[in-house]
Amino acid sequence: MVEKTTEQVSSCAPGFKLVGYTNFVRTNPKSDRFRVKRFHHVEFWCTDATNSARRFSWGLGMPIVAKSDLSTGNMTHASYVLRSGDLNFIFTAPYSPSIAGNLTHTASIPTFNHTTARSFSSSHGLAARAIGIEVGDAEEAYHVSIAYGARPSSPPIETDKGVFISEVQLYGDVVLRYVSFKNPNPNLTFLPGFEPMDETSSFRNLDFGIRRLDHAVGNVTDLTKSVSYVKSFTGFHEFAEFTAEDVGTSESGLNSVVLASNDEMVLLPMNEPVYGTKRKSQIQTYLEHNEGEGLQHLALVSGDIFKTLREMRKRSSVGGFEFMPSPPPTYYKNLKTRVGEVLSDEQIKECEELGILVDRDDQGVLLQIFTKPVGDRPTIFIEIIQRLGCMLKDEEGKTYQKGGCGGFGKGNFSELFKSIEEYEKTLETAKNIYVPPAAATAVAAAAADP
Repeated sequence: MVEKTTEQVSSCAPGFKLVGYTNFVRTNPKSDRFRVKRFHHVEFWCTDATNSARRFSWGLGMPIVAKSDLSTGNMTHASYVLRSGDLNFIFTAPYSPSIAGNLTHTASIPTFNHTTARSFSSSHGLAARAIGIEVGDAEEAYHVSIAYGARPSSPPIETDKGVFISEVQLYGDVVLRYVSFKNPNPNLTFLPGFEPMDETSSFRNLDFGIRRLDHAVGNVTDLTKSVSYVKSFTGFHEFAEFTAEDVGTSESGLNSVVLASNDEMVLLPMNEPVYGTKRKSQIQTYLEHNEGEGLQHLALVSGDIFKTLREMRKRSSVGGFEFMPSPPPTYYKNLKTRVGEVLSDEQIKECEELGILVDRDDQGVLLQIFTKPVGDRPTIFIEIIQRLGCMLKDEEGKTYQKGGCGGFGKGNFSELFKSIEEYEKTLETAKNIYVPPAAATAVAAAAADP
């Protein structure tokens, strides 16, 4: 595991207690401790940035728009940026430390560290290292966070041209990365040190309709402790919560809390496992395979989920992403009663054909679907969503959609749990029937021995 600081959390959010979906009352106290603008990027650490970036680019319809590697003078790490709308993914892998030598200053991600990166990939496989959020001032955000108990990861660094980056620990080996721009440069491809990707090798024409990151979900061992910790240094408020009684199945469950920024456009849900159920909680399975806490999934907003899903499913068997099993036909027969005034019969039929789940709250409707885990381990996966309703106007008269419109699929949790349980059962079946060749030879020899 990556080495952690021993500094203790100095301030916890007082009075946090899980009350469940039914008893939860949503309020927005506008309590951010520093100015939070939006999600800026998510950085994945891996052992092969080239192929990981290309796989996600192809599977999600996100062109590779920028690079920082040997060809740009970066001797420390290879990084490639994928972009669709306002969504940015970075895939980073280390070069050999002997290549970099004393040239670590060439790294475009100034907080990158060879030892930490290699330890991270060994423990977690392909996983998200950093959730980047754009803030008003990355220096201020860091110092305020530390003052309210955040564990430091990297103090503020000015990369170049007035771009500042700082980091604090979020959960496990995942960091919350603050990014700010003192003098915004519209010509900046991504961050200083990145150069535009050659169009002939970037899947530049791909666009499946994905527009931004809606929420980033973490799995933790102790929800009360983690929520209190993050609330204490960010000031984020509770947007929603669910307990096993709200969203579990007869076999397993979880507890979950969603934290939100002032404008509720930066959403950080966290889950913990529930113990004593018939089956091991899927959250516990994640924690075991990930060797600790980490980012479980990313919810990506589509402007047209039907288009996005048609394109993604075309590529499922040719290098793209596979999806969790679809709900039974009875699920869709009940949809007309639940959302018939929002979705047409044709749209409901398309939801069934594509395996899209539908839910609503008192403000809007949520369309959602989940991929299977994207790597070798049953850990991180992707959610594609579209939110309908909750349209508002800002002070300038521009129309925008309220954050979290339609909720977080409370009505679909049990259906999702069943799909994941069925998926995990296939892994258990394979594990139970597999006999290693050496063991098979020994059994055969023993049987033949009189």
